[in-house]
Amino acid sequence: MPTPLSAAPFRHAHDREIFRLAVPTFFALVAEPLFLLTDSAVVGTLGTAALGGLGVAGQILTTLAAVCIFLAYGTTAAVARTYGAGDIAGGVRHGVDALWLAALIGGAAVLAGWPLAPWLVDTLGASPDVAPHALLYLRISLLSTPALLIVMAGTGVLRGLQDATTPLVVAVASYLGNAALCITMVLGLGMGIAGSAWATVIAQSAGALVYVVVAGRAARRHRISLAPSLAGLRSAASAGFALFLRTVSLRIVALVTTAVAARLGDDEIAAHQVAFQMWSLLVFAMDAIAIAGQSIIGRYLGAGDVPGTRAATRRMVEWGVLVGLAFTVLVFAALPWAPAPFTSDPRVAGLIMSVLVVVALMQPLSGVVMVLDGILMGAGDQRYLAWASLWTMLVFLPCALLVLWATPDGSNFGLVGLWLAFTVWIAARGVTLATRARGGAWLVVGATRP
Repeated sequence: MPTPLSAAPFRHAHDREIFRLAVPTFFALVAEPLFLLTDSAVVGTLGTAALGGLGVAGQILTTLAAVCIFLAYGTTAAVARTYGAGDIAGGVRHGVDALWLAALIGGAAVLAGWPLAPWLVDTLGASPDVAPHALLYLRISLLSTPALLIVMAGTGVLRGLQDATTPLVVAVASYLGNAALCITMVLGLGMGIAGSAWATVIAQSAGALVYVVVAGRAARRHRISLAPSLAGLRSAASAGFALFLRTVSLRIVALVTTAVAARLGDDEIAAHQVAFQMWSLLVFAMDAIAIAGQSIIGRYLGAGDVPGTRAATRRMVEWGVLVGLAFTVLVFAALPWAPAPFTSDPRVAGLIMSVLVVVALMQPLSGVVMVLDGILMGAGDQRYLAWASLWTMLVFLPCALLVLWATPDGSNFGLVGLWLAFTVWIAARGVTLATRARGGAWLVVGATRP
C-alpha cells in the first residue's frame, strides 16, 4: 500500500509513477493521430472532396469509438481499484467480461451503422461532391468496429494492471501497419479512399487478435474462465453508462463543430479536418497524463490512501499545465509549414494556419481539463462527469450556431469563430472539473466504488 510521504520526496515519487505510466501511454496515444494525419495526407492527394469525405466519415467513426470509450476508461478505473486492493484475479475477470461486451457492442454497431450510413453522412452536411467519398469510407471502416472496441477493452485491462508498455507495442505496430497499408492501397494499387478504409480494417483486426491472446493467457494464469459472465457483463455495462452519457455530450460537440464547418463550405471542412486531427494529436498527448491518472488514482483509492490521492492529483495538474505551455510554443513554431503536407490550395492552407493559432493558445487550459477529467474518471466519479459534460455542451451549442448564423458566404472568419466557440466549451469544462476536484465528494476509497 502506498504510504504518505513528506511533501518534497512525495512529489518526486509521483513523478516516477506518472512517467512510468504516462510515457508509454503518450507514445501509444500520439501514434493514433499521427497515423490518422498520415491517412489525411495520403487521401489529400486524391483532392479536396476526398479529404473532406475522410473528415466527415472520420467524425462519425470517432464518435462511435468515443461513446464506447468506457470500455477502456471504465475498465482501467475498475481494474486499478482491484489491483490496489490486491485482487488481481478479480481485475482479470472484469477484463474478460469487458472484452465480451466490446465484441457484442461492436457487432451491433456494424449491423445498425451500415443502413444508417447515408443518413449519417447527410446529417453532417456533406456536399454532393464530398458525400460519396464519405459514404464509401464509412461503410468499409465500420467492419473494423468490433476489433476496435476489443482493443479498447484490452487496453483498459492492462493499464488498470499498471502495464502501459504492452498497449504501446500493440498501438505502434497497428498504426505502422495501417500507414503502410494505406500508402500501398491508395497510392500503389490505386484503390482510392477505399484503400485507406481497408487498411484500417486489417490493422485493427490484427491489434484485437493480440489482446484476445494476452487476455486468454492472463485468464489461464489466474484460473479465470474465458466464458462470459452475465453478472459481469451487466456490471461492466452499468458502470459504463454514465461514461457513455459523458462521451455522448463530448461527441455532440465534435459532431456539431464538424457539421457547422461542412456548412461553411468545402474549403472549411477540409481545413477543419486537418486542424481537428492536429488538435487531437496534442490532446491525445496530454491524455497520457490523464490516463496515467486513471491508473494511479484508482490504485491509491483502492488502497485507501487519500493523502496520496491528493498529492498525485496536484502533481498531475502541474504537469498538465507545463505540457500545455510546451505545445503552445510547438504549434507556433510549426505554423508556417503546417498546411504543406495536406493541401496545395492556398485558401485551405490559410484557413488551417488561422485555426492553428486558436489551437495553440488553448493548449495550457486543455492540459488542465484533460488531466482533471482523467483523475475524476480514475476515482469512479462518472456520474458527476456525465452531468458536467451535459451542461458544458449546452454552453457550447448556441455559440456554434451563432457562428453559422452570423457568417456571410465566402467569409474567411467563420471557421476561426467556430474554433473560438470550441475554446469557450473547453473553458466551461475547466470550471466544472476544477470545482469538483477542490472538494472531497469524489474521494471514495475501497476495492469497489458504491
